[in-house]
Amino acid sequence: MGLLENIQGPVSQYMSQLSTPSQVIVVVGGVLFLSVFFNVLQQILFKKPNEPPVVFHWFPLVGSTITYGMDPPRFFKENRAKYGDIFTFILLGKKTTVYLGPAGNDFILNGKVKDVCAEDIYTVLTTPVFGKDVVYDCPNSKLMEQKKFMKIALTTTAFQSYVPIIADEVTSYIKRCPDFKGKSGIVNIPKNMAEITIFTASHSLQGREIRNKFDESLAALYHDLDMGFTPINFMLHWAPLPWNKRRDHAQRTISKIYMDTIKERRAAGKSDAQDMMWHLMNSTYKDGRPVPDHEIAHMLIALLMAGQHSSSSTSSWMMLRLASRPDIMEALYREQVEALGADLPPLKYEDLAKLPLNQAIVKETLRLHAPIHSIMRAVKSPMPVPGTKYVIPTSHTLLSAGGVSATDPAFFPDPDRWEPTRWSKDSPLAPTVIRNEVEDEKVDYGYGLVSKGANSPYLPFGAGRHRCIGEQFANVQLQTITAMIVRQFKFRNVDGSDKIVGTDYASLFSRPIEPANIFWEKRDP
Repeated sequence: MGLLENIQGPVSQYMSQLSTPSQVIVVVGGVLFLSVFFNVLQQILFKKPNEPPVVFHWFPLVGSTITYGMDPPRFFKENRAKYGDIFTFILLGKKTTVYLGPAGNDFILNGKVKDVCAEDIYTVLTTPVFGKDVVYDCPNSKLMEQKKFMKIALTTTAFQSYVPIIADEVTSYIKRCPDFKGKSGIVNIPKNMAEITIFTASHSLQGREIRNKFDESLAALYHDLDMGFTPINFMLHWAPLPWNKRRDHAQRTISKIYMDTIKERRAAGKSDAQDMMWHLMNSTYKDGRPVPDHEIAHMLIALLMAGQHSSSSTSSWMMLRLASRPDIMEALYREQVEALGADLPPLKYEDLAKLPLNQAIVKETLRLHAPIHSIMRAVKSPMPVPGTKYVIPTSHTLLSAGGVSATDPAFFPDPDRWEPTRWSKDSPLAPTVIRNEVEDEKVDYGYGLVSKGANSPYLPFGAGRHRCIGEQFANVQLQTITAMIVRQFKFRNVDGSDKIVGTDYASLFSRPIEPANIFWEKRDP
């Protein structure tokens, strides 16, 4: 105590003598200089040989947060060139280890529960958005049961009923939307795609009763929920910031829609399972406990939200890409005429298999515009990296970036070029490695058999136990939306070029920078 008092005395006396702003600035500058000096010194002299190299940074807490947040894919590729597939950077004061490439995808996404944990990372983001007691706000075993409940809406039989619903919603939207009045015009297409995806998903997955309670303002509410996933919320999810206030208002509003509907149905005494809400109302956990009403509402938010942020973004990118390549849009139209008939009859689920280019549009867009640029896991026990000297400690977060391998020239010739025809086997741009999931080992994490394979350069829906269960629905939804829009429109860029807008990384889910305007023209009837 004597030594501490000997130090505190002079320091307190010196601080009391700081009477001018310039003196305060000098002291603050000195502290900042020492902080930067010792941080740099530590990086140079105290490297840990059994841990991946650390991306050089000046400030200890900020680290690489700003450069990463501005353009994550570019950040990954630039540091891959400097450090290799495995490196560590400081993200909001936390050591975050990136492992790129197919081997990295497998190491992280197929990690065992005892080694990696998604819940510890994401619950601060997902719980305020989805609600309590669902997804990452519950034990993993319960989440697996919840995913099994929701898979009932994702069968082939269900998809057969969804395609006509989605097709009708698209047609109806175009007819009533003021943005598409007349024969041609200019539109900020992401706004419209957000509305189309929310209407098609709510109607098909959750029934007409729920869909009829939704209007265009609901798409805006879901956007507010989406912005709850902004990276700064890893630290400030609790703060009364403007986007958090909008997030909380949106969550309460949407949750009330579901809760009110549940009460109305219970009051009516009906119990026949005819849509997702009915199914959840009649489901029980393994211990015999029925699913509580608030969990039903929160699962419905999660189900719609999980598809909304990715499908909205992907459908926007598809339309922007088609506007940059009118030749592809015309090829899509001809494909439908040739495969389905010049009269273009009502679209059916079985028709989608007859439209390979239409399918390729989705594949190629997801390849270049991965909805989620970073997938993170908390490290629960030290993890040796096979084939290296590295051991990832529990003080680190692991990060997988599937979009990097999906744009790697080692797997995709001319990788930055959007070329849907590359997915034809005889294309000179065909991927050099395409995983055959039919031959992959299957595993049941508690919600049905899924492909275990994560050692692939192309994983737009993730892998492992947290692989997106809505993958097939997303493909059906996006293919149907594209087919119906191609029937009615011709697109091109406003300036006639083949340019594409930049990417907005403000949320964890990548989206086009707005306004993202295109010129549309209706086809002759």
